[in-house]
Amino acid sequence: MPLSMNRDVFITCAVTGSGGTQDRSPHVPRSPKQIADSAIAAAKAGAAIVHCHVRDPETGAPSRNLAYYREVTDRIRDADVDVVLNLTAGMGGDMVFGPTENPMALNQDGTDMVGATERVAHVADCLPEICTLDCGTMNFAESDYVMTNTPGMLTAMGTMMTALGVKPEIEAFDTGHLWYAKQLVKDGVLDSPALVQLCMGVPWGAPDDLNTFMAMVNNVPDDWTFSAFGLGRNQMAYVAASVLAGGNVRVGLEDNLWLGKGELAQNWQLVERAGNIVENMGARVIGAAEVREKLGLVKQAPWA
Repeated sequence: MPLSMNRDVFITCAVTGSGGTQDRSPHVPRSPKQIADSAIAAAKAGAAIVHCHVRDPETGAPSRNLAYYREVTDRIRDADVDVVLNLTAGMGGDMVFGPTENPMALNQDGTDMVGATERVAHVADCLPEICTLDCGTMNFAESDYVMTNTPGMLTAMGTMMTALGVKPEIEAFDTGHLWYAKQLVKDGVLDSPALVQLCMGVPWGAPDDLNTFMAMVNNVPDDWTFSAFGLGRNQMAYVAASVLAGGNVRVGLEDNLWLGKGELAQNWQLVERAGNIVENMGARVIGAAEVREKLGLVKQAPWA
């Protein structure tokens, strides 16, 4: 298909994620205050959307603690900057199998499997404009870890998100995830037009070569909105690639810790650099209000 460059681009900042990066950079935020402060700084640097996980403040380990989510969202909403809230709903589907001769002896340290209602409990409580929906099960790089998202689980979670008035951001780690996302729309579980994040270079999903990226782009329906990111050193290259292919961009410490060789990044610096790339390509970085209008988002105040 011919390329149609996006001229009005929104930037998402993925602030902290749930990967084991907390000891690799002092800039990876852990506490709710640190996460919120980093998100606010990213918004001031040009991010229209902040995508937030929460962590244990002491260890930095990923968490589903409702109080942490509540504090993060309260702090961001009370800040002197307007930004779209995007909370993960990817937690609670983690399975770490046992040894190959006894796989059902699950590793309890890494396994975290809960029901659909519990997986979206923080979404129901905090009512962000957006939350993520990982549209498939996938092997990750970490040995016997599997991110588990069955069709039944996705149908249940997607139905709850739609009923709450929170727009799911479909996380597509491979082409089959897009295939199933389109089925969810066809079945009436998700509204159309949908919002998609193309996740490139996450082992062992879609590799981050441009041929695969364009295969992903070509599988996104024309009336949907997509964004994309690449891990590590290719993060900024995918800013340019996504804009050129008609999409939006995601940067942040969830996906990349580095600003340059030997130079650890902060979230706001990655957002600032992404904004410079977008503008140097002749496009415009849009803000939160325009994103809400573009995506039909509802800014909710659940405990106002």
